[in-house]
Amino acid sequence: MPTPPFDLFIIGAGSGGVRAARLAAQRGRRVAVAESAALGGTCVNLGCIPKKLYSYAAHYAESFEEAQGFGWSAERPTLDWERLKHNRAVEIARLNDVYEKLLGNAGVTLIEGRARLAGADAVEVDGQLYRTERILVATGGWPAPPDVPGGELAISSNEVFDLPQFPHRLVVVGGGYIACEFASIFRGLGAEVTQLYRGLQVLRGFDDDVRAFLAEEMRKKGVDLRTHAQVERIERAAGALRVVLRDGSTIAADSVLYATGRKPNTAGLGLAEAGVTLAANGAVVVDESYRSSVANLYAIGDVIDRVQLTPVALAEAMALVEHLYGDSGRAVDYGLVPTAVFTNPSIGTIGCSEAHARERYGAVRVYRSDFRPLRHTLSGSSERTLMKLVVDDATDRVVGLHMVGAEAGEIVQGFAVAMKAGATKAVFDATIGIHPTAAEEFVTMRTPVPA
Repeated sequence: MPTPPFDLFIIGAGSGGVRAARLAAQRGRRVAVAESAALGGTCVNLGCIPKKLYSYAAHYAESFEEAQGFGWSAERPTLDWERLKHNRAVEIARLNDVYEKLLGNAGVTLIEGRARLAGADAVEVDGQLYRTERILVATGGWPAPPDVPGGELAISSNEVFDLPQFPHRLVVVGGGYIACEFASIFRGLGAEVTQLYRGLQVLRGFDDDVRAFLAEEMRKKGVDLRTHAQVERIERAAGALRVVLRDGSTIAADSVLYATGRKPNTAGLGLAEAGVTLAANGAVVVDESYRSSVANLYAIGDVIDRVQLTPVALAEAMALVEHLYGDSGRAVDYGLVPTAVFTNPSIGTIGCSEAHARERYGAVRVYRSDFRPLRHTLSGSSERTLMKLVVDDATDRVVGLHMVGAEAGEIVQGFAVAMKAGATKAVFDATIGIHPTAAEEFVTMRTPVPA
Protein backbone atom coordinates (compact mmCIF):
# COMPACT_ATOMS: atom_id res chain seq x y z
CA MET A 1 0.00 0.00 0.00
CA PRO A 2 1.49 3.37 -1.02
CA THR A 3 2.40 5.89 1.70
CA PRO A 4 -0.17 8.70 1.91
CA PRO A 5 1.21 11.96 0.46
CA PHE A 6 0.21 13.90 3.61
CA ASP A 7 0.57 13.05 7.28
CA LEU A 8 -2.05 15.64 8.26
CA PHE A 9 -4.70 17.31 6.13
CA ILE A 10 -6.41 20.27 7.77
CA ILE A 11 -9.76 21.60 6.61
CA GLY A 12 -9.93 25.28 7.54
CA ALA A 13 -7.23 27.96 7.75
CA GLY A 14 -8.50 29.87 10.74
CA SER A 15 -6.51 30.46 13.90
CA GLY A 16 -6.66 26.87 15.12
CA GLY A 17 -6.04 25.27 11.75
CA VAL A 18 -3.07 27.48 10.91
CA ARG A 19 -1.48 26.96 14.34
CA ALA A 20 -1.86 23.19 14.08
CA ALA A 21 -0.46 23.20 10.52
CA ARG A 22 2.63 25.18 11.45
CA LEU A 23 3.41 23.16 14.56
CA ALA A 24 2.98 19.83 12.80
CA ALA A 25 5.09 20.96 9.83
CA GLN A 26 7.82 22.17 12.19
CA ARG A 27 7.96 18.63 13.53
CA GLY A 28 8.73 17.33 10.07
CA ARG A 29 5.23 16.24 9.09
CA ARG A 30 3.82 16.65 5.60
CA VAL A 31 0.87 18.99 6.11
CA ALA A 32 -1.79 20.41 3.83
CA VAL A 33 -4.42 23.05 4.60
CA ALA A 34 -7.53 23.59 2.50
CA GLU A 35 -9.40 26.90 2.69
CA SER A 36 -12.14 28.31 0.47
CA ALA A 37 -12.16 31.83 1.96
CA ALA A 38 -9.61 34.37 3.16
CA LEU A 39 -6.88 33.04 5.44
CA GLY A 40 -7.23 33.67 9.16
CA GLY A 41 -10.81 32.51 9.58
CA THR A 42 -13.54 34.35 11.44
CA CYS A 43 -11.22 36.06 13.92
CA VAL A 44 -9.08 37.84 11.34
CA ASN A 45 -11.70 38.51 8.68
CA LEU A 46 -15.13 38.76 10.31
CA GLY A 47 -14.65 38.73 14.06
CA CYS A 48 -12.10 39.73 16.68
CA ILE A 49 -9.80 41.93 14.61
CA PRO A 50 -12.24 44.03 12.55
CA LYS A 51 -14.60 44.23 15.52
CA LYS A 52 -11.86 45.59 17.78
CA LEU A 53 -10.82 48.09 15.09
CA TYR A 54 -14.41 49.33 14.81
CA SER A 55 -14.63 49.44 18.60
CA TYR A 56 -11.61 51.77 18.64
CA ALA A 57 -13.30 53.91 15.99
CA ALA A 58 -16.50 54.07 18.03
CA HIS A 59 -14.74 55.57 21.04
CA TYR A 60 -13.39 58.60 19.24
CA ALA A 61 -16.59 60.65 19.09
CA GLU A 62 -17.01 60.19 22.83
CA SER A 63 -13.35 61.05 23.43
CA PHE A 64 -13.64 64.28 21.44
CA GLU A 65 -16.63 65.28 23.54
CA GLU A 66 -14.94 64.36 26.83
CA ALA A 67 -11.82 66.31 25.86
CA GLN A 68 -13.68 69.59 26.46
CA GLY A 69 -13.52 68.92 30.19
CA PHE A 70 -9.74 68.88 29.89
CA GLY A 71 -9.54 72.21 28.11
CA TRP A 72 -9.64 71.11 24.47
CA SER A 73 -11.90 72.75 21.89
CA ALA A 74 -12.55 71.38 18.40
CA GLU A 75 -15.23 71.21 15.77
CA ARG A 76 -17.70 68.37 16.06
CA PRO A 77 -16.12 65.36 14.28
CA THR A 78 -17.85 63.44 11.51
CA LEU A 79 -17.42 59.81 10.52
CA ASP A 80 -16.16 58.87 7.06
CA TRP A 81 -17.66 55.39 6.80
CA GLU A 82 -15.96 54.64 3.50
CA ARG A 83 -12.53 55.53 4.86
CA LEU A 84 -13.05 53.37 7.93
CA LYS A 85 -14.07 50.40 5.77
CA HIS A 86 -11.15 50.91 3.40
CA ASN A 87 -8.54 51.18 6.15
CA ARG A 88 -9.93 48.09 7.87
CA ALA A 89 -9.82 46.14 4.60
CA VAL A 90 -6.19 47.13 4.03
CA GLU A 91 -5.22 45.89 7.48
CA ILE A 92 -7.12 42.62 7.06
CA ALA A 93 -5.44 42.03 3.69
CA ARG A 94 -2.06 42.54 5.39
CA LEU A 95 -2.96 39.93 7.98
CA ASN A 96 -4.15 37.51 5.28
CA ASP A 97 -0.74 37.88 3.68
CA VAL A 98 0.98 37.27 7.03
CA TYR A 99 -0.94 34.01 7.45
CA GLU A 100 0.00 32.88 3.95
CA LYS A 101 3.67 33.56 4.64
CA LEU A 102 3.52 31.73 7.98
CA LEU A 103 2.18 28.64 6.27
CA GLY A 104 4.63 28.86 3.38
CA ASN A 105 7.65 29.40 5.59
CA ALA A 106 6.68 26.36 7.66
CA GLY A 107 6.49 24.20 4.54
CA VAL A 108 2.71 23.73 4.63
CA THR A 109 0.93 23.05 1.34
CA LEU A 110 -1.96 25.52 0.96
CA ILE A 111 -4.85 24.31 -1.20
CA GLU A 112 -7.50 26.86 -2.19
CA GLY A 113 -11.00 25.49 -2.48
CA ARG A 114 -13.91 23.87 -0.68
CA ALA A 115 -12.91 20.60 0.96
CA ARG A 116 -15.05 17.54 1.60
CA LEU A 117 -14.26 14.15 3.10
CA ALA A 118 -13.90 11.35 0.58
CA GLY A 119 -13.59 8.50 3.02
CA ALA A 120 -11.64 8.08 6.24
CA ASP A 121 -8.24 8.76 4.65
CA ALA A 122 -8.98 11.14 1.79
CA VAL A 123 -10.14 14.69 1.18
CA GLU A 124 -11.57 16.06 -2.04
CA VAL A 125 -11.02 19.72 -2.93
CA ASP A 126 -12.82 20.97 -6.03
CA GLY A 127 -12.59 17.57 -7.71
CA GLN A 128 -9.00 16.81 -6.72
CA LEU A 129 -8.44 13.88 -4.34
CA TYR A 130 -5.77 14.00 -1.62
CA ARG A 131 -4.72 11.02 0.48
CA THR A 132 -3.74 11.58 4.09
CA GLU A 133 -2.95 9.66 7.25
CA ARG A 134 -4.93 11.99 9.53
CA ILE A 135 -7.56 14.68 9.02
CA LEU A 136 -8.21 17.71 11.20
CA VAL A 137 -11.47 19.65 10.91
CA ALA A 138 -11.03 23.28 12.00
CA THR A 139 -13.82 25.00 10.09
CA GLY A 140 -15.07 27.25 12.90
CA GLY A 141 -18.60 28.54 13.25
CA TRP A 142 -21.15 30.41 11.19
CA PRO A 143 -23.97 32.81 12.14
CA ALA A 144 -27.31 31.10 12.66
CA PRO A 145 -29.89 32.49 10.19
CA PRO A 146 -32.98 34.31 11.52
CA ASP A 147 -35.99 32.06 11.92
CA VAL A 148 -38.67 34.71 11.33
CA PRO A 149 -40.66 35.81 8.27
CA GLY A 150 -38.55 38.31 6.38
CA GLY A 151 -35.36 37.01 8.01
CA GLU A 152 -33.61 37.15 4.64
CA LEU A 153 -33.76 40.95 4.89
CA ALA A 154 -31.50 40.93 7.95
CA ILE A 155 -27.72 40.82 7.99
CA SER A 156 -25.32 38.91 10.21
CA SER A 157 -22.03 39.92 11.80
CA ASN A 158 -20.39 38.67 8.59
CA GLU A 159 -21.86 41.52 6.54
CA VAL A 160 -22.00 44.33 9.07
CA PHE A 161 -18.44 45.56 8.53
CA ASP A 162 -18.98 46.33 4.83
CA LEU A 163 -22.48 47.78 4.58
CA PRO A 164 -22.68 50.01 1.46
CA GLN A 165 -24.21 52.84 3.48
CA PHE A 166 -23.81 53.61 7.14
CA PRO A 167 -26.95 52.44 9.00
CA HIS A 168 -28.21 55.55 10.77
CA ARG A 169 -31.01 53.45 12.29
CA LEU A 170 -29.80 50.01 13.32
CA VAL A 171 -31.80 47.29 15.03
CA VAL A 172 -29.70 44.59 16.71
CA VAL A 173 -31.48 41.36 17.61
CA GLY A 174 -29.85 39.26 20.32
CA GLY A 175 -28.51 39.49 23.84
CA GLY A 176 -25.16 37.72 23.64
CA TYR A 177 -21.75 39.33 23.56
CA ILE A 178 -21.72 39.79 19.77
CA ALA A 179 -25.07 41.60 19.83
CA CYS A 180 -24.00 43.82 22.74
CA GLU A 181 -20.68 44.63 21.11
CA PHE A 182 -22.19 45.73 17.81
CA ALA A 183 -24.92 47.71 19.56
CA SER A 184 -22.19 49.60 21.44
CA ILE A 185 -20.00 50.01 18.36
CA PHE A 186 -22.63 51.45 16.07
CA ARG A 187 -24.05 53.67 18.80
CA GLY A 188 -20.53 55.05 19.26
CA LEU A 189 -20.19 55.57 15.51
CA GLY A 190 -23.35 57.70 15.57
CA ALA A 191 -26.23 55.38 14.73
CA GLU A 192 -29.55 55.26 16.52
CA VAL A 193 -29.42 51.73 17.92
CA THR A 194 -32.28 49.60 19.21
CA GLN A 195 -31.27 46.26 20.71
CA LEU A 196 -33.94 43.61 21.15
CA TYR A 197 -33.57 40.60 23.41
CA ARG A 198 -36.37 38.21 24.22
CA GLY A 199 -34.95 37.20 27.61
CA LEU A 200 -34.89 38.86 31.01
CA GLN A 201 -31.37 40.30 30.81
CA VAL A 202 -28.54 40.37 28.24
CA LEU A 203 -25.33 38.32 28.46
CA ARG A 204 -26.76 35.09 29.80
CA GLY A 205 -24.02 33.10 31.52
CA PHE A 206 -22.12 36.14 32.79
CA ASP A 207 -22.21 37.32 36.40
CA ASP A 208 -25.59 38.88 37.21
CA ASP A 209 -24.06 42.10 38.55
CA VAL A 210 -22.03 42.45 35.36
CA ARG A 211 -25.13 41.90 33.21
CA ALA A 212 -27.24 44.49 35.02
CA PHE A 213 -24.43 47.02 35.27
CA LEU A 214 -23.52 46.84 31.58
CA ALA A 215 -27.15 47.07 30.49
CA GLU A 216 -27.56 50.28 32.49
CA GLU A 217 -24.34 51.76 31.11
CA MET A 218 -25.34 50.93 27.54
CA ARG A 219 -28.70 52.63 28.05
CA LYS A 220 -26.96 55.70 29.51
CA LYS A 221 -24.91 55.90 26.31
CA GLY A 222 -28.02 55.92 24.17
CA VAL A 223 -28.65 52.30 23.20
CA ASP A 224 -32.39 51.61 23.29
CA LEU A 225 -31.99 48.22 24.94
CA ARG A 226 -35.28 46.34 25.24
CA THR A 227 -35.68 43.01 27.01
CA HIS A 228 -38.71 40.72 26.72
CA ALA A 229 -38.84 41.89 23.10
CA GLN A 230 -39.49 39.31 20.39
CA VAL A 231 -39.45 39.89 16.65
CA GLU A 232 -42.56 38.74 14.78
CA ARG A 233 -41.37 39.61 11.27
CA ILE A 234 -39.23 41.94 9.18
CA GLU A 235 -40.65 43.72 6.15
CA ARG A 236 -39.74 46.38 3.63
CA ALA A 237 -41.32 49.77 4.14
CA ALA A 238 -40.75 53.02 2.24
CA GLY A 239 -37.25 52.20 1.09
CA ALA A 240 -36.18 50.97 4.53
CA LEU A 241 -37.06 48.12 6.86
CA ARG A 242 -39.71 47.72 9.49
CA VAL A 243 -39.33 45.34 12.42
CA VAL A 244 -42.66 44.17 13.79
CA LEU A 245 -42.60 42.92 17.36
CA ARG A 246 -44.86 40.34 18.93
CA ASP A 247 -46.63 43.02 20.97
CA GLY A 248 -47.62 44.78 17.72
CA SER A 249 -45.18 47.68 17.97
CA THR A 250 -42.87 48.50 15.07
CA ILE A 251 -39.36 49.91 14.65
CA ALA A 252 -38.07 51.58 11.49
CA ALA A 253 -34.53 50.62 10.51
CA ASP A 254 -31.95 51.06 7.78
CA SER A 255 -30.42 47.69 8.69
CA VAL A 256 -31.36 44.81 10.98
CA LEU A 257 -28.46 42.85 12.45
CA TYR A 258 -29.27 39.38 13.75
CA ALA A 259 -26.75 38.19 16.33
CA THR A 260 -28.62 35.34 17.96
CA GLY A 261 -25.90 32.73 17.96
CA ARG A 262 -23.41 30.84 15.82
CA LYS A 263 -23.45 27.20 14.73
CA PRO A 264 -20.54 24.85 14.06
CA ASN A 265 -19.63 25.10 10.38
CA THR A 266 -19.94 21.44 9.36
CA ALA A 267 -22.57 21.52 6.60
CA GLY A 268 -21.41 20.06 3.30
CA LEU A 269 -18.18 18.54 4.63
CA GLY A 270 -19.34 14.94 4.29
CA LEU A 271 -18.75 14.23 7.98
CA ALA A 272 -21.91 12.24 8.69
CA GLU A 273 -21.44 10.24 5.52
CA ALA A 274 -17.94 9.31 6.71
CA GLY A 275 -19.31 8.07 10.03
CA VAL A 276 -18.38 11.09 12.15
CA THR A 277 -20.72 11.58 15.09
CA LEU A 278 -22.21 15.08 15.22
CA ALA A 279 -24.11 16.80 18.02
CA ALA A 280 -27.63 18.12 17.47
CA ASN A 281 -26.26 21.54 16.49
CA GLY A 282 -23.77 20.05 14.02
CA ALA A 283 -20.71 20.16 16.28
CA VAL A 284 -18.12 17.42 15.88
CA VAL A 285 -18.19 15.22 18.97
CA VAL A 286 -14.63 14.60 20.20
CA ASP A 287 -12.91 12.99 23.19
CA GLU A 288 -10.29 14.56 25.48
CA SER A 289 -7.70 14.14 22.72
CA TYR A 290 -9.93 15.86 20.11
CA ARG A 291 -10.46 12.55 18.29
CA SER A 292 -13.85 12.05 16.66
CA SER A 293 -15.75 8.78 16.31
CA VAL A 294 -13.59 8.10 13.23
CA ALA A 295 -10.19 7.06 14.54
CA ASN A 296 -7.97 9.22 12.32
CA LEU A 297 -10.22 12.31 12.19
CA TYR A 298 -9.84 15.12 14.74
CA ALA A 299 -11.49 18.49 15.32
CA ILE A 300 -10.69 21.64 17.29
CA GLY A 301 -12.00 25.18 17.74
CA ASP A 302 -15.51 26.51 17.36
CA VAL A 303 -16.52 23.46 15.31
CA ILE A 304 -16.48 21.34 18.51
CA ASP A 305 -18.51 23.98 20.38
CA ARG A 306 -16.70 23.93 23.71
CA VAL A 307 -15.41 27.47 24.27
CA GLN A 308 -15.78 29.66 21.19
CA LEU A 309 -12.72 31.87 21.63
CA THR A 310 -9.69 32.24 19.38
CA PRO A 311 -7.09 31.71 22.15
CA VAL A 312 -8.88 28.49 23.11
CA ALA A 313 -8.67 27.23 19.52
CA LEU A 314 -4.94 28.03 19.54
CA ALA A 315 -4.48 26.15 22.81
CA GLU A 316 -6.40 23.16 21.44
CA ALA A 317 -4.23 23.17 18.31
CA MET A 318 -1.05 23.05 20.39
CA ALA A 319 -2.43 20.31 22.62
CA LEU A 320 -3.49 18.21 19.63
CA VAL A 321 -0.14 18.47 17.84
CA GLU A 322 1.67 17.53 21.04
CA HIS A 323 -0.67 14.56 21.42
CA LEU A 324 -0.10 13.39 17.84
CA TYR A 325 3.56 14.22 17.30
CA GLY A 326 5.07 15.16 20.65
CA ASP A 327 5.49 13.84 24.16
CA SER A 328 4.62 16.74 26.46
CA GLY A 329 1.12 15.58 27.41
CA ARG A 330 -0.17 19.15 27.03
CA ALA A 331 -3.86 19.55 27.88
CA VAL A 332 -6.22 22.51 27.73
CA ASP A 333 -7.67 23.67 31.05
CA TYR A 334 -11.14 25.02 30.34
CA GLY A 335 -11.71 25.95 33.96
CA LEU A 336 -10.13 29.41 34.02
CA VAL A 337 -10.50 31.02 30.61
CA PRO A 338 -10.34 34.83 30.69
CA THR A 339 -12.45 36.70 28.20
CA ALA A 340 -13.35 40.24 27.22
CA VAL A 341 -16.45 41.77 25.70
CA PHE A 342 -15.75 44.92 23.69
CA THR A 343 -18.86 46.83 24.60
CA ASN A 344 -18.82 50.44 25.79
CA PRO A 345 -17.78 50.17 28.58
CA SER A 346 -15.96 46.86 28.07
CA ILE A 347 -16.09 43.70 30.17
CA GLY A 348 -13.24 41.55 31.43
CA THR A 349 -13.98 38.36 33.32
CA ILE A 350 -12.42 35.12 34.49
CA GLY A 351 -13.68 32.29 36.63
CA CYS A 352 -17.02 31.77 38.32
CA SER A 353 -19.95 34.09 38.43
CA GLU A 354 -21.30 34.66 41.93
CA ALA A 355 -24.23 32.32 41.30
CA HIS A 356 -22.00 29.56 39.91
CA ALA A 357 -19.54 29.94 42.78
CA ARG A 358 -22.30 29.61 45.39
CA GLU A 359 -23.55 26.49 43.64
CA ARG A 360 -20.07 24.97 43.34
CA TYR A 361 -18.39 26.00 46.60
CA GLY A 362 -21.26 26.77 48.96
CA ALA A 363 -19.90 29.49 51.24
CA VAL A 364 -18.30 32.34 49.33
CA ARG A 365 -17.36 35.94 50.04
CA VAL A 366 -18.11 38.65 47.52
CA TYR A 367 -16.26 41.95 47.22
CA ARG A 368 -17.74 44.59 44.96
CA SER A 369 -16.85 48.17 44.07
CA ASP A 370 -18.76 50.59 41.85
CA PHE A 371 -17.09 53.95 41.28
CA ARG A 372 -16.59 56.88 38.95
CA PRO A 373 -13.11 56.65 37.37
CA LEU A 374 -10.72 59.56 37.88
CA ARG A 375 -10.81 60.41 34.17
CA HIS A 376 -14.51 61.16 34.32
CA THR A 377 -14.24 63.61 37.19
CA LEU A 378 -13.30 66.13 34.47
CA SER A 379 -14.67 64.54 31.30
CA GLY A 380 -18.29 65.11 32.27
CA SER A 381 -19.20 61.51 31.49
CA SER A 382 -21.46 59.67 33.90
CA GLU A 383 -19.81 56.34 33.06
CA ARG A 384 -18.99 54.19 36.07
CA THR A 385 -16.78 51.16 36.63
CA LEU A 386 -17.70 47.90 38.35
CA MET A 387 -15.18 45.51 39.89
CA LYS A 388 -16.03 42.28 41.66
CA LEU A 389 -14.19 39.42 43.35
CA VAL A 390 -15.72 36.09 44.33
CA VAL A 391 -13.76 34.15 46.97
CA ASP A 392 -14.14 30.55 48.12
CA ASP A 393 -14.54 30.85 51.89
CA ALA A 394 -12.96 27.47 52.64
CA THR A 395 -9.66 28.04 50.80
CA ASP A 396 -9.58 31.86 50.47
CA ARG A 397 -8.91 31.36 46.73
CA VAL A 398 -10.23 33.99 44.33
CA VAL A 399 -12.48 31.94 42.06
CA GLY A 400 -14.15 34.76 40.11
CA LEU A 401 -12.95 38.17 38.97
CA HIS A 402 -15.13 40.53 36.95
CA MET A 403 -14.85 44.07 35.64
CA VAL A 404 -16.95 46.47 33.60
CA GLY A 405 -15.01 49.57 32.63
CA ALA A 406 -12.37 51.05 30.36
CA GLU A 407 -9.67 48.60 29.19
CA ALA A 408 -11.23 45.79 31.21
CA GLY A 409 -9.63 43.13 29.02
CA GLU A 410 -6.16 44.60 29.44
CA ILE A 411 -6.57 44.71 33.22
CA VAL A 412 -8.12 41.27 33.68
CA GLN A 413 -5.45 39.51 31.59
CA GLY A 414 -2.85 40.15 34.30
CA PHE A 415 -5.10 39.02 37.10
CA ALA A 416 -5.85 35.86 35.10
CA VAL A 417 -2.24 34.82 35.60
CA ALA A 418 -2.60 35.26 39.36
CA MET A 419 -5.79 33.24 39.45
CA LYS A 420 -4.25 30.50 37.31
CA ALA A 421 -1.49 30.32 39.91
CA GLY A 422 -4.08 29.88 42.68
CA ALA A 423 -3.92 33.34 44.24
CA THR A 424 -5.88 33.81 47.44
CA LYS A 425 -7.63 36.91 48.68
CA ALA A 426 -4.78 37.28 51.18
CA VAL A 427 -2.32 37.47 48.26
CA PHE A 428 -4.49 40.13 46.61
CA ASP A 429 -4.58 42.07 49.88
CA ALA A 430 -0.80 41.87 50.26
CA THR A 431 -0.20 43.20 46.75
CA ILE A 432 0.53 46.92 46.52
CA GLY A 433 -1.63 48.73 44.01
CA ILE A 434 -0.52 51.15 41.30
CA HIS A 435 -1.97 54.57 42.09
CA PRO A 436 -3.96 56.17 40.62
CA THR A 437 -5.36 53.42 38.43
CA ALA A 438 -8.66 51.61 38.23
CA ALA A 439 -6.84 48.26 38.45
CA GLU A 440 -5.65 48.96 42.00
CA GLU A 441 -9.24 48.53 43.18
CA PHE A 442 -8.84 44.77 42.82
CA VAL A 443 -6.14 44.76 45.53
CA THR A 444 -7.75 47.30 47.86
CA MET A 445 -11.25 45.85 48.38
CA ARG A 446 -11.38 44.74 52.03
CA THR A 447 -15.01 44.50 53.11
CA PRO A 448 -17.25 41.78 51.66
CA VAL A 449 -20.76 42.76 50.67
CA PRO A 450 -23.65 41.27 52.67
CA ALA A 451 -24.69 37.84 51.43
